[in-house]
Order: sequence, then structure tokens, then C-alpha cells
Amino acid sequence: MEKKLIREQILKKRKTLSEETREIYSQKITNKLLASSHYMNAKTIMCFISFSDEVDTHDFIKSAIQDGKKIVVPVTFPKTHELKPSRVKDFNELEPGYYNILTPKKEFERFIDPKDIDLVITPGVAFRKDGYRVGYGGGYYDRFLSKIPNTITIAICFSIQLVDELPTDSFDIPVDYIYTEKNIVTCK
Repeated sequence: MEKKLIREQILKKRKTLSEETREIYSQKITNKLLASSHYMNAKTIMCFISFSDEVDTHDFIKSAIQDGKKIVVPVTFPKTHELKPSRVKDFNELEPGYYNILTPKKEFERFIDPKDIDLVITPGVAFRKDGYRVGYGGGYYDRFLSKIPNTITIAICFSIQLVDELPTDSFDIPVDYIYTEKNIVTCK
């Protein structure tokens, strides 16, 4: 099955979850992340800022800042299809940006070297249990993750986003773990 078709099917399925269900599931996933040794051992964590009906990452980001973690969020550069990690010290430093996704205000952009990141929390639309994922089609994360091959990566999603089959390309980068509201999948 084509990535585009899988993306459409899973996004449609994800939209069927009620807001209340998404909140409950997101909280379960956040709690698992905060309790994980990967989180506890990480000093610098990159996490996407959720939008629409994704697993909500806002509470996770706020908790990590409160815990004294260095939190970085991706800033997208559409012309080059590039992500650059920028440190966030307070959730109020964010404003709607590209695709209406929260992003650091210009005066709060603090870019860091990707090699300083210990843990990356990645988004996605569909996930295979071996860690391969289909995102939104821009290839941003695959390009970014290829630069930091030894950094631990955790994808977070609702269990309905797990699929048995997913086409892969040579440039696709699998994640190490997938956290859902039901379980934690070790991919490698």
C-alpha cells in the first residue's frame, strides 16, 4: 500500500477519537515517557509540539522544563525541508508558525547543535513495530535523524496508528521505541 493512502487512512481513523479519549490517552503516554529511564537519563530532549489531533505533547514539554531538562523543539525551514532544534525555557515563548504549529518566537530562537540531544520524541502518522514510520510527507525527521544516528528516538502515537505493513524507502530512519497508551514497543 502507498504511503499516501496509509497516511489518509490513519489520519481519518485518528480523527474518530473523541477529544476526551485523546486527552486520556495522551496523559497515559506522557506518564510513561516521564517514568522512562530514557527520559530520566536525558539532559537534552527534543520534542515536537503537537497540533490538531496528535498525541498532546504540551504537558510533557512543560513537565520537562519544570524538571530542569533542556527542552528543544523543532523549527521548520520549508524551503530546505530542514529542522533545526531550538531551546525553549518557557512554554509562553511559543507562537503559531508554519502550518499553525507552535514554534519559538523569533526573539526566543536558541538553536543548538543536534549532537547535543540525548533523546528525540518524534511525531508521525503511521508506525510499524520495527520502528519505521510515515510522517506527514515532508521528510523533515528522516533528514534530521540521519545526522544523529546514535541518539535515542521515541515515537509517540495512539495504538490505532500502529500498522502491520508500511512501505519503506532507503532514506527512512526507524525509531528505537514506540510509546502508545497501551504499551511500549521496542523496535530494534
